[in-house]
Amino acid sequence: MNRALADYLGRVECAENLQWAADLPDACIDLVYIDPPFMTNKVRLQAAGLSYDDRWAGGVESFVEFISERMVAIHRLLRSSGSVYVHLDQRTSHYIKVAVDRVFGAENFLNEIIWSYRTGGTSRRWFARKHDTILVWAKELGKHTFNVQRDGEFRTDGLKYDEKGHPYKVTRKGRLHFNPAGPVLTDVWELPFLSTVSRERVGYPSQKPEALLERIIEASSVPGEVVADLFCGSGTTLVVANRLGRRWLGCDASAEAVKVARGRLGLS
Repeated sequence: MNRALADYLGRVECAENLQWAADLPDACIDLVYIDPPFMTNKVRLQAAGLSYDDRWAGGVESFVEFISERMVAIHRLLRSSGSVYVHLDQRTSHYIKVAVDRVFGAENFLNEIIWSYRTGGTSRRWFARKHDTILVWAKELGKHTFNVQRDGEFRTDGLKYDEKGHPYKVTRKGRLHFNPAGPVLTDVWELPFLSTVSRERVGYPSQKPEALLERIIEASSVPGEVVADLFCGSGTTLVVANRLGRRWLGCDASAEAVKVARGRLGLS
């Protein structure tokens, strides 16, 4: 029997996410973000002793099946206005795109977001790999929530500012004003990766920057709506959702991860 959504809100549970999702009622979530394993076929380990196993004996087929099962569950959980963001890299994003199109429908695919970052290290055998891929689907295209986001600076020579501080340039027809909040964001996001000395660091492998989750949550939900993370790790999604006035819930199979996430959220 499904538990009520209220039993989950504001909680981080140590659970296998497929069973955790199965206990939730239909159409109860507005936005899902997942940052699953990347099929590195390694045990990811940090100096603090926190780790997770990312080895796949069955190869890419087993990984795709693992993600597909969870996307079926997520599809059931999303409201008609909902969206899901799936965070991957070059190893599997193309496989997962094809598989999840079968679950959500290719017509509901919204974006392939490229998160571009600059970290140390180069390669002499190929171009240095400095981006992740975030695939986005709507539950129902046209009903989904999307709030246009702006960031950065206009790349325009001769930009001036009027008496109210609004940017513009002079054309033959007069002033052409630009939005003071900056240009509309595209599907390429240049955001710094968390450095080893970042104040956000909590010592958990694969921790993502809060700025990344801010963009996702602000773009695809509004205050008061429900945000979920089925691979919550150190809890960044939940921390940001809480700060932005969303209701939230999450789980992770790692007791170490759940302990870190609960600590960041002030939970016992």
